[in-house]
Amino acid sequence: MFKNGLIFFFILIISGSMNAQANLLNAKSVDQIGVKNEQQIAADNDGPIPYGYVDDRDVLWSKVVWEFIDLNQKINLPYYFPIDTTNMSSDRRSLFDTLIKGIKQGKIKDAYSDSFFTSKITQGEIDSRMTSVREENGYKDIVRLQTQDVEGYMIKGIWYFDKRQGELKYRLLALAPMGKDVQTIGTDIEDEELYELFWVFFPSTRNVLHDAKVFNPKNASHPISFDHLLNARRFSGVIVREENVYGNRKISDYVRGNSLFQLLEANKIKEDVRNREMDMWNY
Repeated sequence: MFKNGLIFFFILIISGSMNAQANLLNAKSVDQIGVKNEQQIAADNDGPIPYGYVDDRDVLWSKVVWEFIDLNQKINLPYYFPIDTTNMSSDRRSLFDTLIKGIKQGKIKDAYSDSFFTSKITQGEIDSRMTSVREENGYKDIVRLQTQDVEGYMIKGIWYFDKRQGELKYRLLALAPMGKDVQTIGTDIEDEELYELFWVFFPSTRNVLHDAKVFNPKNASHPISFDHLLNARRFSGVIVREENVYGNRKISDYVRGNSLFQLLEANKIKEDVRNREMDMWNY
């Protein structure tokens, strides 16, 4: 009787250990499946965050503004560097190089000559705007506009009040690199004016800008994309034009010859946009 009970006790111990091992193996396989699923989901979701749908009936108020991003300001330097890519990895490029590469590879197809998207511009036309062929003493020299020649960006966006969510939102519409006239580079001609090289429709370039990463000084293992930077408005910009009844004229067209007054007018437009959200809640 005692032997039978002892044998039954050992059988219970052995079966319990076998069940524990089986459960452990099942748990490991489930964890592995979970890790694979998470990796697969992360790979499938590796893209720009899609914009939410906004119905025209939900837009209670809107205003289109043009802003200039000066690359001489410290906060805007991530859009400018690196300018020398000789000793740089291929996954780190400036915003200008990223746009040019996307256009050459055919990934960016919506390039225009102006911010109103009236006419598309081809890759050959863009190259002609950035290239100058000079002949002297029988020698031909080709001057090409480089990243260091781009001193700013012009952006076009729309501020609108979403009445369903009760908040003021911003949507970036277009982007244009600003550089000097290539015909004056390396010459004695003094021309400090910056010109729009080309315009790109921003929503169609988001995949290219998402794949291009920006160095993160706080955590090098988690770079930030140009798409995140621009949508989060992590830049310093000055309003140079607003949508108005006078043919969308620039601030410099009616505030002439005084940079301080032009800056004050730009700040006035910015404050009007910011106060719009507060005014919506006043009766």
